[in-house]
Amino acid sequence: MVRPQTQFATRGTVKWYSAEKGFGFIAPEGGGKDVFVHASALSRSGLSALAEGQKVLFEQGPGKKGLEVQTIRIG
Repeated sequence: MVRPQTQFATRGTVKWYSAEKGFGFIAPEGGGKDVFVHASALSRSGLSALAEGQKVLFEQGPGKKGLEVQTIRIG
């Protein structure tokens, strides 16, 4: 499987995440557009949920509707 090209280690803060809906958004530390995060990115990264206000490091890459989180870690 070929992985999409990603941008590594963007710092951000979880704006909100709904485990029930299976997605949420992260605000990048340097500003800019919020980044979509799907439950599958958490699963790939060994996480099960995110909390509002949590600091994270993430890779983003192309998704179905623009940039989205590919992998994520708490940080």
